[in-house]
Amino acid sequence: MKTAIIGLPMAGKTSLFTILTGVNEASRVGSLEARIGVAKVPDKRLDALAQVFEPPKITHATVEYLDFPAISKEALREPSYLASLRMVDAFAHVLRTFDDPTVPHEKGSVDAARDLEDVETELILSDLVVVEKRMERLDKDRKKIKSPELDHEFALLEKCKAMLEENRALRQMELDADDEKRIRGFQFLSRKPVLCVLNVGEGDAPRLHEVENEFRSRTLAGRAQMEATAVCGKVEAELSELDAEAAAEFMGTYGIQESGLQRIITSTYTLLGLMSFLTAGETEVRAWTIPIHSKAVHAAGAIHSDFEKKFIRAEVVNWKDLVDANGYAGLRGGNLLRLEGKEYIVKDGDVLVIRHS
Repeated sequence: MKTAIIGLPMAGKTSLFTILTGVNEASRVGSLEARIGVAKVPDKRLDALAQVFEPPKITHATVEYLDFPAISKEALREPSYLASLRMVDAFAHVLRTFDDPTVPHEKGSVDAARDLEDVETELILSDLVVVEKRMERLDKDRKKIKSPELDHEFALLEKCKAMLEENRALRQMELDADDEKRIRGFQFLSRKPVLCVLNVGEGDAPRLHEVENEFRSRTLAGRAQMEATAVCGKVEAELSELDAEAAAEFMGTYGIQESGLQRIITSTYTLLGLMSFLTAGETEVRAWTIPIHSKAVHAAGAIHSDFEKKFIRAEVVNWKDLVDANGYAGLRGGNLLRLEGKEYIVKDGDVLVIRHS
């Protein structure tokens, strides 16, 4: 899963990228090149299972983050910048909400809702260029040959064009599975889900949930595939330098229950409709990322394509039941460990053993 961190200058996006991935600014190659880093998905369930099985290897699910240079009209005209931006699954749009006279805002004042709209407009205009170019080509092709498929694509793009000309993002458009497949190849920027990361000042650190709820109700109401989470970049920078015990104590002074890393990744998972199932044994305890409502046979495919092709059934147990039983031996004779077939809908936190031919 690839998430692009975007935003205006001085919003704090690069600092958050470094906190999430540990990759520092010196790794940037060119002025418009994105930096890539990988963040582990925090998962206490893995730690609990590792205490039971004591494996030599613990593997967390991961999220790949790309830190893009500040978004602008000029950057969106650069082909390499655009191509990289189109390849991601979602955007984490960092929005500054704190005032600091030593960190001037390029527009003279702090207004997260305005900054969101400005960047959204640039994404919409970029998509409009793509739509208009494709419609020009389709119009020529339709004059040469009669094709219901070309006619259908043209009509679909007409709808996209009308929405974009109204300054509305394409993620607001409801499409059936066939039309979704038709436009997927365009990789429209305004179609991608957006997580608004509200970067607050220290004064707002104790009220993160309140800040994000206010933003949801005032700015994101009625907008599809958009979510908000609030973090305090200054606090997160200090947390990144502390060990687990000191970090927990430091968060307590601000009334923060979980780190920014946890908040951003959890919100990204929710936005993209993802979850984790687990595998556990003496050699490895591991988390695997799959879409919510995935069937057991598809979860098997996440581990290895052969497991999906040769799937017989899955042994399924909830991670907490497995920990409480102190391993699989403690589950014997009970009904907590179940055998499930291909159609079983995997639940978040299920521990699977795949049986295959």
